[in-house]
Amino acid sequence: MPAHGKTAAKLMLIVVGMFGFGFALVPLYDLLCEVTGLGGRTGGQYVIDPATHTVDKTRLVRVNFITNTNAGMPWAFWSEKGGVRVHPGQPKFVKFFVRNPTDRVMIGKAVPSVAPMRASGFFHKTECFCFEHQMLQPGETLELPMRFIVDSQLPKNIDSIHLSYTLFDVTEIAASAPVGAQASPVEADAKPIGAD
Repeated sequence: MPAHGKTAAKLMLIVVGMFGFGFALVPLYDLLCEVTGLGGRTGGQYVIDPATHTVDKTRLVRVNFITNTNAGMPWAFWSEKGGVRVHPGQPKFVKFFVRNPTDRVMIGKAVPSVAPMRASGFFHKTECFCFEHQMLQPGETLELPMRFIVDSQLPKNIDSIHLSYTLFDVTEIAASAPVGAQASPVEADAKPIGAD
């Protein structure tokens, strides 16, 4: 093979490799954000270890709740309280609400983020509606539970955390999901307002 043919083949391999690497970056970035809290992302469900769990009663941290809907999402979305004060290490229960004002069944998905970013690795959700999709009937209002702990190792200079949720319409995406998926315990806890 001539020298320019070898060079062209090497360049083609480099282009193909770079193209594949570009596709691999998205899941790698998502994994990095999940593990490190980069970008203010919060992790998945947290399990309390009683052997190492402590409550720091010498300080209080303010946790503010911010709710948003993505463009094109017609639901109303709000928290029961604008925020709460907690001792680091103290488990806390709060309620959020969603209402579907449309005349069609819709499915929503809440995506959380935490600010400041340094606090994201110390904010743990033990139960959250954001772990699952939420399906609402036309006109339905749903109460969504969320339990969290601010880690007792939270740096001393952080006295306020902002937990923000953005609600997305995932109706079409969820419709293409496999049939027969079971509801999670989080969905089982979510209950329509006024339900027994």
